[in-house]
Amino acid sequence: MKKSVIDEAYEKAKDVIRICSTSNGLYASGGKNGYKGVWARDSMISLIGASSGKDNNGFIKEQFKKSLITLGKHQSEHGQIPNAVLKFDGKKPQVDYLSIDSSLWFVIGHYVYKKKYGSSLFKKYKKEIEKAVTWLSCQDMGEDAMLEQLPTTDWQDAFPHRYGRTINTQALYYKVLNLIGDKNKLLKLKKDVNNDNNIKLWNNEFYYSYRWKNHGKYKEIGDWFDSLGNLLAIVFELADKKQAEKIIFHIKKNKINLPYPVKSIFPPIKRGSKYWEDYYMDCDARKPYHYLNAGIWPYIGGFYVLALIKLKRFKEAEEELEKLAEANLKGNFPEWIDPINKKTHGNLQAWSAGTYILAYNSLKKRKVMI
Repeated sequence: MKKSVIDEAYEKAKDVIRICSTSNGLYASGGKNGYKGVWARDSMISLIGASSGKDNNGFIKEQFKKSLITLGKHQSEHGQIPNAVLKFDGKKPQVDYLSIDSSLWFVIGHYVYKKKYGSSLFKKYKKEIEKAVTWLSCQDMGEDAMLEQLPTTDWQDAFPHRYGRTINTQALYYKVLNLIGDKNKLLKLKKDVNNDNNIKLWNNEFYYSYRWKNHGKYKEIGDWFDSLGNLLAIVFELADKKQAEKIIFHIKKNKINLPYPVKSIFPPIKRGSKYWEDYYMDCDARKPYHYLNAGIWPYIGGFYVLALIKLKRFKEAEEELEKLAEANLKGNFPEWIDPINKKTHGNLQAWSAGTYILAYNSLKKRKVMI
């Protein structure tokens, strides 16, 4: 791998993880204006990445453990893992739910922790893990091994309006089923997502963002490209090699990885589109190429590098990692970047740092370390 900017970003990424670390677990971002709370997806993605490297003093292990304990401690009666646990300075922390991917990342996080650090924590919280898996299985309304969700109930919690069966959730659930060894559901999910004409998400170029009911010739389908969902499908092997190559081709053809990897969706959703909702006016995504509306999210860029590594396209992976390093250094590990003027927004984002660490170490080993 090239030295200089790639290595510089790696060292600074480790600093960001340290800055975001607290006695309650890993916060989503650091600094005065940081997101002060333990978000399930942010902490798990960040620490899965951070734990891919050396942990000489056990610092990452401790943050990983604290985050898992905080999330498990506030699990709902029915097994749902919180979206976030916030405001630890009061008598009782604030606990937010309304999220499907928090439980998915929590389960994945526990399995990654067990593989890296041993099974003692996993055994201690086995009931909580099983409850989370049970809660997830209850989200399978169609009894077809595919999970359903309501709008804005995953990481894209303000935009866009997607619901039913989403590719992001199916890719994560596929990984969970693989980890827990449920081969029957695993095979059914893969078949349904890829081949069942009534419910499949695969469109021969990439996976639809979401799909719900069919009404004769009318179908409820989000035919825009969801970058994270499609990349997770590659990394977690829901997509086969041929499909994965088509997804990467679609990204490059539409320059979704430019100027930095990678835009969150494509194309952006504009006012007047059939996918437009008036409540978008109340968030930064109301403007095309801003925030969740096709802004560049460096943490997703890390998964883009992982997808290239999965396909053994190591030279490309190194080129994209260098671009990602430049983006992260430019904005001190920003939350998102405007692809038009390259202005960065937010900084000291844990998952921007965590997925960079994961991509860096994976490229070094020439295999995806998750």
